[in-house]
Amino acid sequence: MKTKWLASLILASAVSAPAFAQVGIYIGHEPPPLRYEVRPAMPGAGYAWVDGYWNWSGGRYVWAPGEWRRPPYAGAYWNHPHYDHYDRGWAYHAGHWDHEDHGDHHDWDHDRR
Repeated sequence: MKTKWLASLILASAVSAPAFAQVGIYIGHEPPPLRYEVRPAMPGAGYAWVDGYWNWSGGRYVWAPGEWRRPPYAGAYWNHPHYDHYDRGWAYHAGHWDHEDHGDHHDWDHDRR
């Protein structure tokens, strides 16, 4: 009985693993234009403004407002979240802190609209 249960568990994890290993979700239509946001006063020295962006949630785009954040280390640069257009649709790339400015996109050879 334990052998059947273990075999079922292994089979179930092998079948579901590719679903969790997906790099991104492709969306059929491009995000709306970015919103203009008035930045509130900086809360203190050492903060960096992180721009708002369109997040994909519940089958639609939802605005995530910008905010002041403390960089995790000296010289950190915020690489903003963005969408790129591919053959299968629009793909979201999460924002992250980096040690240098790599430009807006890491994949310059893809079609941008």
